[in-house]
Amino acid sequence: MLEKSQLASCVIFMNFRKIFTKTKNWGIITSMERSLVKIQNINVDTFSFVEALDYAKKGQVVTLNPEMIMNASSSPEFSKVLEDADLVIPDGVGVQIGLKILGHDVKRIAGIEFSKAVLEKYAMTGKSIALVGAKPEIIEKTVENIKSEIPGVDIVYIRDGYFDDEDLIIDELKASNAQLVLTALGSPKQEFFNSKAKKLMPDTLFIGVGGSFDVWSGVVERAPKIYQKLGLEWLYRTLKEPKRFKRIFPTLPLFVLKVLKEKFTGV
Repeated sequence: MLEKSQLASCVIFMNFRKIFTKTKNWGIITSMERSLVKIQNINVDTFSFVEALDYAKKGQVVTLNPEMIMNASSSPEFSKVLEDADLVIPDGVGVQIGLKILGHDVKRIAGIEFSKAVLEKYAMTGKSIALVGAKPEIIEKTVENIKSEIPGVDIVYIRDGYFDDEDLIIDELKASNAQLVLTALGSPKQEFFNSKAKKLMPDTLFIGVGGSFDVWSGVVERAPKIYQKLGLEWLYRTLKEPKRFKRIFPTLPLFVLKVLKEKFTGV
């Protein structure tokens, strides 16, 4: 019988073998170009999950949702961060629906699944990983679970999200030589942080992962499969955490109205 670590390794290998089979030239494709569509003046990549996974090698990945788009509409600074991102994937189902309204058939890429796949990819190739964000007990449990699930993963730096001196954290990240940095600082803080850090670490890949550490730590239960399949994880979390209601529901209807206006007026 396989040991737990051996079983985990086999599962990871089998999952990635499927991806290797689809891409054939894994790690060799360097000429892939971005194909972008716009929603509310924000660029969104049209890659499939596998294509995005192959493309993400360095720079900043943004997992876009309607709240971020609405934030960008009132913040030129945040809009610029999104514009300068190296990969923007449609994380929220609202973004997918909005793009559909505008005539773009772009599939949603769940940020939590994409980030985990990138993490596994980097671990398999022996690349160094850093985790920044969340509460101290959350990130500690996250690291513990990741190491249990992915034997041999090289986590070279961890830091909870309770800090004031971003420059110090970036200096420490740079000294760690991390090749992948996952930041769970919440939006827009994590996007601003990643945008700043990538300028000093141009060969490192930065991904803002929002509340993923809460799930990976086991503290927050991920939505059941049916919610995931329908893209309604946000609804499940809102039902579990009613305080999110005030934040989400003014945003979503306004977002849909703005997209409808964009469709019929071009603005």
